[in-house]
Parts: sequence; C-alpha cells; structure tokens
Amino acid sequence: MTLPGIRSVTFGQILHWLRNGAQDMAKAWPLSLFYGAVFALLGYGLVHAAWGKPHLAMALTSGFLFVAPLLATVFYCVSHRLEHHHKLPNLLVPLLSWRANPASLGLFALMLVFVLTVWERISAILVGLFLSGSGIGGLPDLLTLDAVRQHTDFVLAYLAFGGVLALMVFSLSVVSLPMLLHRKVDFATALVTSFMATRLNFLVMLAWGALIAALIVVGMATNFIAMTVIFPWLGHASWHVYRDLIERE
Repeated sequence: MTLPGIRSVTFGQILHWLRNGAQDMAKAWPLSLFYGAVFALLGYGLVHAAWGKPHLAMALTSGFLFVAPLLATVFYCVSHRLEHHHKLPNLLVPLLSWRANPASLGLFALMLVFVLTVWERISAILVGLFLSGSGIGGLPDLLTLDAVRQHTDFVLAYLAFGGVLALMVFSLSVVSLPMLLHRKVDFATALVTSFMATRLNFLVMLAWGALIAALIVVGMATNFIAMTVIFPWLGHASWHVYRDLIERE
C-alpha cells in the first residue's frame, strides 16, 4: 500500500478552512443552499418520524454525524470544480460524483450503514439499561434539564459510547471521502490515509471534529433550519481540509 504524503497543520488553519468553505458556498450558493435544504429536510424528517421512540430518535439524531461525510460528497464535487475554475455543474451532477470511484465509495457507504446499525443497537441497549421504567416516553421528555439531572448516568454512558464511535468514523472519513472522489485509490488506502492524517494532526483534527459536532448541534437545535447553511459550509470547508492535509499529486 502506497500512501500519499501527509502534511502537518496548525490550529490557525481551522479558520482558513472555514473561510474558504464560506467563499465556495458564496460562489455556488444556488447549489449549496439547495442541497443544504434537501439534507436539512431529510434530517428533520428522520428525527421527527422517530420522535416518540427515545432510542431510535437519539440514534438518528447523533447518527447524522456518522453519515454526514457521505452526504457532503456533493459539496466536495462543487469545491473541486471551483478550485479548477470550472463552471458550476448542473443540479444533478454532484449527486453522480460517486461514479468517479463507485466500488470504493460503495464500500464506504456500506461501512457507514453498518456503523449506524451498530449505533442504533447500542442506543437501544443503553435506553433499556438506564431508562427502563423511568417514564420517558419520547425524545422531548429526555431533552429537559430535570431529565438530564435525573439520568446523568445514562447521559454520560451515551456520550462515552457515542464519542468513541464518532471519533472512529471521523478519523476514517475526514480525508478518505474527498480522496476517493479526487483520486483513483482503493478503499483501504483511503481509510489508512485518513487515519494517519488524523493521527499526525490529532489535536488539530480533534478541535476540527469538535467544531463540526458543535455546529451540527446548533443546526439541529433550530429544527434543522440553520442546517441549510451550516451543512454546506462545513462540506465545502472539509474539501479544503483534505487539500491541506494531503500533498498534491
């Protein structure tokens, strides 16, 4: 396995990624906001469909972080074109970007489906262990200060399991997905490259991942309205993360 060169980055580059992401979104705002609205509606629909089932609603809410990198491929496609000064693609072209590397991207999608399935089962087990007989009938019952105080053990366990899983997915996807779209590399090479890039820049990438999680939470807290802007912004910014971390061919 031959890995591309991996660069070291500094905390200051986080602002650089956010600024470049905002510039890409401004240049391609019709496409960016369209897909941002589509994904925001998708997230809203999934979460509220399971609103009365605590473990499922929580799994889908937090699981949005796991599948977000795959959804963001449409923004990687647009940022790639902007980088090379190409005209903006038609509306459906970003959705077809997977054709650049279908086998490896398909494997990545299967991996994320597996992770989301595992997380749904873990959520069900944690709810069963900690909240059985507690009278919690839905997610709204749990999202109160009194409920959090009464079930601190559940909150800590949920954050611990979810945090470990989220860190794993983040380390394997932060570079691999844009790399699979941009280069003819296989699934394993992309995953290892992403993991090694995260390991080399662990503190910076940890801060970047925490910022992503915080902004996603803000988007969800506004009933996914703010997600229309936040998601494409982070998607475009993530392309620049890849370009800064991985040496050019």
